[in-house]
Amino acid sequence: MTTSALPTVLVLGDQLNRDIASLRDARPGSQRILMVENRHLLDSRNWHRQRRHLVLSAMRHFAAELRNAGFEVDHRRAASFREALRDHRNEFEVERVVVMEPADRAGTDLLHRLEVDIVPNDQFLCDRATFAAWAETQGRLTMEHFYRWQRRRLDILVDGDEPVGGRWNFDHDNREPPPRDGRAWPTVDRSDLDDIDRELVEEYPDGWGAPPDGTWPVTREQALRRLDGFVTDGLEPFGSHEDAMLRDEWKLAHSALSSSLNLGLLRPREVVDAAVAAFEGGRAPINSVEGFIRQVIGWREYVYGVYWLWGETYRGENALAADRPLPPVFTGRAPTDMACVSTVLDRVARHGYTHHIERLMVLGNLALTAGIRPTAMIDWMRAGFVDGADWVMVPNVVGMALHADGGRMATKPYASGGAYINRMSDFCSGCRFDPRRRVGPDACPFTTLYWDFLARNEERLAGNHRMARQLANLRRLGDLDEVRARAAEVLAALDDGDL
Repeated sequence: MTTSALPTVLVLGDQLNRDIASLRDARPGSQRILMVENRHLLDSRNWHRQRRHLVLSAMRHFAAELRNAGFEVDHRRAASFREALRDHRNEFEVERVVVMEPADRAGTDLLHRLEVDIVPNDQFLCDRATFAAWAETQGRLTMEHFYRWQRRRLDILVDGDEPVGGRWNFDHDNREPPPRDGRAWPTVDRSDLDDIDRELVEEYPDGWGAPPDGTWPVTREQALRRLDGFVTDGLEPFGSHEDAMLRDEWKLAHSALSSSLNLGLLRPREVVDAAVAAFEGGRAPINSVEGFIRQVIGWREYVYGVYWLWGETYRGENALAADRPLPPVFTGRAPTDMACVSTVLDRVARHGYTHHIERLMVLGNLALTAGIRPTAMIDWMRAGFVDGADWVMVPNVVGMALHADGGRMATKPYASGGAYINRMSDFCSGCRFDPRRRVGPDACPFTTLYWDFLARNEERLAGNHRMARQLANLRRLGDLDEVRARAAEVLAALDDGDL
């Protein structure tokens, strides 16, 4: 076979691992590698600097790794993906291009149109065809049923057909409020920026958010170190306080592995196996290990499954008719006196990351109760979070955070007043707003907007049995007119950047 006749393996920016379906059997001299930096995509959003840097740096490091292994790598920077593929085919007289199926729908549709040979994506433990087959056996889809099915199917923490530890779910043990004892929390092992990183910083000086500082792994070696550090130092304290929030701790004991998993630097099975080994070796308790593997083989894979199952129209669902624009505080164009929102958005600016409860019960809760348009939240989170893949953000925003699907994913809206944030964080201490008050200038905006949200959507939520108590409490409010008047003031201040 002549060099010009080599088949091409196209490697996408979230498939950065030699052990994937399209690369596993590839050998230097037998396949050429194509990687593409798409300027159209880079220019399409106002990317957080660390989000953009992470993907580009990881791609360039992987290209270097493949070259060092002896592969011929054509790493193109092109105006569009279509242009890059066309020019590659013409230059090398390529007859066959193979790619592993993208995790997102737009990428898959494009590659079908470009007549690329697509092999199934094996970066998930439950591929989308298997998920669809499981879904056909269900009435209503629930993550819990899927998670238990996954545990049995994959033989993870099960003894025969029963769960190790006697329970499938240790959520009840993992909802402790934040400890007030000033304990130290695990830190991340940052990596020094190398020549590739420094070149990228010079090449892309613009954007929002803090510049790259080595927080996010850009190579498999760095990702494996992060995994080892979490299992050694973070897994044991993770469980009990996984829902807690602290002003001075940006991640507590969370693994911060999501970006490495989403880029392919880590494989989900090796992550789960490392956690299970810690439990079996007596180095981590069952509630922490179960809570962590539920995030990996349960929620993460469930979100991927429903993203594909429910189709392209799912992203546009808006069952609560939310139509407010993204407020300026989210984009850094305005400050806020809300201590919880200010702190969490500062974390996004500094790291391109917050853990799941801060996303859901601070950012998502504000967007839900304020009535922010779901597509605006999807776009902002896709560009602003280091793990913000399309398949991640669409179900999490539409289904989980904003209840825009009318309850297909979550059986009730995750709306709360300030009392929840006060219980699960130390944000309210020193904040000028009082979480116990719903009217008046010092009332917590979350508390005010919570009741206004219920009033605005009372008719839509009336048939939801899980909302019966909340709606009954709403009807007993003697000051609802005052609450709604205060809510109008809060929403106007939010829009104006003056809250």
